[in-house]
Amino acid sequence: MYEEVRLWKNPRERERYDNMADVFSIITTLQALEKAYIKDVVEPAEYTKNCEKLLAKFAAAYQQIESEFPTIDNFIRKYKLDCPAATLRIREGRPITVRDDKGNMGKAIAETVMLFITLMDKLKLNIKSNDMLQQDVRELLDVINRLNLIPSNYVGREKIPKWLSILKQMDAAQEITDEQVRQFQMDLEICYNEFNRLLSTNT
Repeated sequence: MYEEVRLWKNPRERERYDNMADVFSIITTLQALEKAYIKDVVEPAEYTKNCEKLLAKFAAAYQQIESEFPTIDNFIRKYKLDCPAATLRIREGRPITVRDDKGNMGKAIAETVMLFITLMDKLKLNIKSNDMLQQDVRELLDVINRLNLIPSNYVGREKIPKWLSILKQMDAAQEITDEQVRQFQMDLEICYNEFNRLLSTNT
């Protein structure tokens, strides 16, 4: 018969192994989340919420083992973890969707304006195929999610994901209808005007 092999000899050692297991689990989960976001398996808002939660849990769990592992690299090397994306996220201390909000805010604002104008110009030129629109919509949503100055009730957080969802269900060469073009133009103008209003109140 097999006997259960215990890694600990007393409650204190058991707690130590439990703490290390918590850190290990959080790191591997964070790595999976980062890869899912890169592959567009998870939406930016959902990614941001879950990433912030995991980073908070990591900070609390790592405090329990910090005396044994002074740096996260020590822990990763000891347990031979392959988690470059999670490691970068832990070092930066925030989701990738908000990483440019400090220091590079001006760049993110300029990129947002450029993407709004690009999309509105394309629709005015009657460019309406999915493969000509979806990437710009995706990038616009990503850059908006990076800007903390944009509140959670910003109208673009509802309208832009709606259009991304519509485009993601279409084939590359498929075109949105003339009626959809008109609605998309109106939604973009509403979002763009509100974005400019937010900028004026934050400067």
